[in-house]
Amino acid sequence: MALGFDRAGVAPATPPRHGEAFRDWLDRGYAGEMAYLGRRAAERLDPRRVVEGAASMLCVASVYAAREPEPAAPAPGVAQIARYAQGDDYHEAMLGRLRALGDALEAMAGRALRWRAYVDTGPVLERDAAEAAGLGWIGKNTCLIDPELGSYLFLGVLISDLALAPDGAGVDHCGTCTACLDACPTDALRAPRVLDARRCLAYSTIELRGTIPETLRGAQGSWTFGCDICQEVCPWNRRRARGPEPLAGLRDVFAPRDAWRAPTLRWLLGLDEDAWRDATRQSALRRSKYRGLLRNALVAAGNSGERSLAAAVEPHTRSEDPLIAEHASWALERLGPT
Repeated sequence: MALGFDRAGVAPATPPRHGEAFRDWLDRGYAGEMAYLGRRAAERLDPRRVVEGAASMLCVASVYAAREPEPAAPAPGVAQIARYAQGDDYHEAMLGRLRALGDALEAMAGRALRWRAYVDTGPVLERDAAEAAGLGWIGKNTCLIDPELGSYLFLGVLISDLALAPDGAGVDHCGTCTACLDACPTDALRAPRVLDARRCLAYSTIELRGTIPETLRGAQGSWTFGCDICQEVCPWNRRRARGPEPLAGLRDVFAPRDAWRAPTLRWLLGLDEDAWRDATRQSALRRSKYRGLLRNALVAAGNSGERSLAAAVEPHTRSEDPLIAEHASWALERLGPT
């Protein structure tokens, strides 16, 4: 794993096993505002539409969360940030290495290849491809789970016209466990491996651009960007916490930044857009944009029970942005007057 990937495997460039389930998921409206998922659905359902003459998919995975004990309850007034977003943005770090892998394949083949590399940005169902390549199985929480590394994984896929011997597909080891379904605070997991993104805190704090439904705000708790609950309760991640660290990986790149390990809500509520831009440089936190992160922090503040945060919330009730003003008013009502 000279390029820093913790796992690699090969799958045939054929339609994904769960293609029909993906179509059904789109038809139910479970994608919410993520219309881009449907616009290139035909390509996601057949990698040969992405790369002419595609023969194989080389799939890789990198661990992004260090081995650690079962997470403790967050301290009062502290924002929870999904683990994947606490370090540098994974897209470029993974993509650069995947492109180097593509160059190496060309050198090995002794000819020019048709290939494309994707890390969570292209028309490919990465988890399906990774499962087909033997990197693990898609769990009931819809995450790919490696039996040794758990599910805190970044995935990448390199589709090429080079025929490579495929590895065997991953085997499902979820069994009768329903820990993830039982723990989801918004009932977003409608059934095993069926996620209604519109109810998912990761969606409402990152992808959703407008108002967070009031029915979801209380369940958001202190989560301010993303949510890890369905992974935190997974026995395969708890099992990993007792095992050794993987030997390879990009841990230096993905290591949490000090600012985002446990940021206080007071600090987040005091950021202006320039300060937010500086704090999120080369970070996946940019995905929510400034107003989205501020909106999320206001909801978390309202849920905190920390009356001292009312003074940080109150100025936002006078924001010229109706979205911010409404969420601030909601939070202030929950906290009580200054």
